[in-house]
Amino acid sequence: MRDAVIEAARFLADHTDQPITLGDVADHVGYSPFHLARSFERRLGVPPGQFLAAHRFQHAKRLLLAGDDRVIDICHAVGFTSVGTFTARFAAAVGASPVAFRRLPDALADAPPRPVLVPGSAPGGGAVGGSVRLSPAAAALLGAGASVYVGLFPRRAARGFPVSGSLLAGAGDFLLTDVPPGTYWVLATALPARADLPAQLVPATSVVGAAPRPVRVTAAGQCHHRDVHLDVAQTWQPPVLVALPPLASPHAQDWRRRRPERILG
Repeated sequence: MRDAVIEAARFLADHTDQPITLGDVADHVGYSPFHLARSFERRLGVPPGQFLAAHRFQHAKRLLLAGDDRVIDICHAVGFTSVGTFTARFAAAVGASPVAFRRLPDALADAPPRPVLVPGSAPGGGAVGGSVRLSPAAAALLGAGASVYVGLFPRRAARGFPVSGSLLAGAGDFLLTDVPPGTYWVLATALPARADLPAQLVPATSVVGAAPRPVRVTAAGQCHHRDVHLDVAQTWQPPVLVALPPLASPHAQDWRRRRPERILG
C-alpha cells in the first residue's frame, strides 16, 4: 500500500491545476477511495484533499511573487473557483493573506530574519528540545550558513503558526519553551541563508524533516527530547506552507509584536 500512496501523491502533485476527485486518484492506483484515503493520511499525515490544496497553495505562492496577476486570476489558475474560499484557506495555511504574502519581500528587506526563539503561550509550561541534523545531500544543496527553522505544530504538516518556534543559525541544538499542554509534531526545514527573499519564501527545492513520533506535553516543567533529520524533499511531498522568514523577522508580522521574544546569542 505504501507504493500506492506515493503514486497517489505523485498523481495529485501533477494535477494541481485540474479538477480532480478522490475517485479519480483511487482509480489511478487501483484502490477503493475509502482505503486509499485512510492509508494516505496515515502515511503522509494529511488527507488527500488537504494534500492537493497544499500543492495548490504552494503554486499560488510562486505566482504571487512572480508577477502582478490579480488574486482572482491566481485563484482560478490553481484550481479554486471561489476567491473568498481561496483567500481564507490560503491565509490559514500560510499565515498571511495572498495580498500580504505578495508584500513580504518588501517587508523583509527592511527587517530580515534573524535567529530567534518565539516561546509558546504558556509561561513556565513544557519544553521540547533536541538536535537538527542535515543529510549530506541537504548540506550540499544549502551550502554554508543554512537557516534552520524548527517548530511545534498540532499536526504533521507545517501550516499556520507554530505553537512555539525557532530560527537557528545552522544545524544544531534547539529548545522550544512555554509549550501549553497538548500533542505536537516537531517539524523543521532549512533554507539557504544567502538566497534572495523570494527564494526563501518559496524555495525551488525543499529540505524538510520531522521527528519520528509526536510529543505529548501534559504538565508545566516537563522537558521532552526529539531529534530531527533533514533531507532533500521529493517534489511530490507535502510542501511547507507557512511563511517562515516573517516569523523570524522583528517587524514583518503584527502577531510577533504581541508576544514576548528572545533573541538567541
